Amino acid sequence: EANVLMKEELIATERKFEGAAIVSGFGPFPAVGPAASGRMLTMQKSIKMSSTSQTQSAFVFIKPHACTEAVEALVKSKFDEVGITILSEGDIDGATIDEKQYIDQHYYAIASKATILKPADLNVPKDKFSETFGEEWDAVLGEGRVLNALDACKHLEIDAEAIDTAWAAAKNAKRIVKFGGGFYCAKLEIDGKDPLYTLNAFFMSMRSKFTDPSVKIHYFQVEFDSQSLAWADFRGKVLGPTDPAAAPADSLRGKIMADWQALGLKEPPNTGDNGVHASASPFEGLAEKMNWLQLDPTTDKFALALVDAGVTPEMLKAWTVDPQVLLPDGNGKKGSLFDQLEDMDFGPALDKCAALAAANA
Repeated sequence: EANVLMKEELIATERKFEGAAIVSGFGPFPAVGPAASGRMLTMQKSIKMSSTSQTQSAFVFIKPHACTEAVEALVKSKFDEVGITILSEGDIDGATIDEKQYIDQHYYAIASKATILKPADLNVPKDKFSETFGEEWDAVLGEGRVLNALDACKHLEIDAEAIDTAWAAAKNAKRIVKFGGGFYCAKLEIDGKDPLYTLNAFFMSMRSKFTDPSVKIHYFQVEFDSQSLAWADFRGKVLGPTDPAAAPADSLRGKIMADWQALGLKEPPNTGDNGVHASASPFEGLAEKMNWLQLDPTTDKFALALVDAGVTPEMLKAWTVDPQVLLPDGNGKKGSLFDQLEDMDFGPALDKCAALAAANA
């Protein structure tokens, strides 16, 4: 696949190579020797890989509320129209999504506090807790009066809808505190139950839309050429923006919004239930395939390129949950990893990841 360009003036062992092409690492290299070594290094540094075209891969799924045969056919038709190749597809049912915690991993930054991690594992600003609720975090934790939202539902014997209602009541009564970005704690007071503190319980309603045993998602692992379709257009024009009401009429979300009844949806789409999800960058595509499809990153082209660019396997794994990372030349500032890569194509995303890896080494 390599398209290697060589400057005409390159000289190796006193010979001029005009437009020589090096394919897959082989070519008319100069003889080894002191006189050739310097020119060989110059030749290697002058070789440039063409960045005009690169195959990039994304993960797409039809959300449960829109998972009908008609929507599936619509997505396939749109992909065929714009030159997107489907590598694999299939269904994942709600019971499996619940058991494997796929949706929790997908929304890790928020979900980790609600379902994955226990309160004792979290970095809680204890002063904010005591200022808001008038008691000490360590005491509440030790007495078992704070649980993550998943455990709170089991302890209180309530479902996602009921805990969402209790969370809203706590918010209205100002029995809630924000610990940080996407990290909240509230004191739930339910008739006939002892008061209980919980974390990010608002996520449970969203989660239940994916984990109900009667629902499923339909996924597509896709690839497309960056020269024919930029990632920004893949999301903005093929998929459409988050708000389906603002989506282009010929985008997937625009079509689903316009024809929701004919497509078999029970209700019109909205910003949460907007029909289809797609990866926001090549890195998010990799992270989502590692989660939903249990992809081995050593088999993925972008993952291998990341490692070659200086992203260690350990760093790659840590990055899949969108951590806060030090920004290159950011004077110590941190930001969401995923936000740094949004809508970038393969090449620019790879370069950005290399810079982020160096800044966080």
